[in-house]
Amino acid sequence: MALTPIRSLPTRLLHLALLTAVLWQLTASGLVERPRIGRPGNLFYRIHEVVGLTALGVVLAFWLWSAIRRREPHIAALFPWYSPPRVLAVIADLKAHLAQLREWRLPAAAAEMPLASAVHGLGLLTASAMAASGAWLYTENVPGGIVLQIHRALANLMWTYVIAHAGLAVLHQVMGHAVLQRMFGRRIEFRDADGVPPANSCSSRRQP
Repeated sequence: MALTPIRSLPTRLLHLALLTAVLWQLTASGLVERPRIGRPGNLFYRIHEVVGLTALGVVLAFWLWSAIRRREPHIAALFPWYSPPRVLAVIADLKAHLAQLREWRLPAAAAEMPLASAVHGLGLLTASAMAASGAWLYTENVPGGIVLQIHRALANLMWTYVIAHAGLAVLHQVMGHAVLQRMFGRRIEFRDADGVPPANSCSSRRQP
């Protein structure tokens, strides 16, 4: 049976921590009242600061782990734009997705998914920029100016990414591709578009 390892524990923990922090920052942002001259920020602003700085630490840890981890997509897979072979792999994967979408299907999950890895890289860049701009605002007594505008624009971009990313994950899950089990701990059997396991794949089983 063709099985692939689930994501490593550090990857799963970092992914979950970053997801939780980003969702909180986005959904609770409407409750935040930032400081103004002669008026401090409210409680939700203070929480926003703490969670934002925590998210920055998680993002930095994610960058480091992506650079040193093994048996998972390397950091180069997240940012393939400087490698012609990787760019070609992303283009080929995109074409495969478009071909499947014409038939109202999606390609089954695979051990290596160049397009998904590249999209994850864009999400990581957006989260990094949002956390970094937030950390800059943390140093200001009255946050404002161009950095605040950039921070808000990045938050809108992150909303788009989260909705699209979550929507595609749910769609893949509904179509039986078990992407959630892959990230959150259950081993999965990869199959091609016709439901047949790849003949040359190796088995990897979790220890009981």
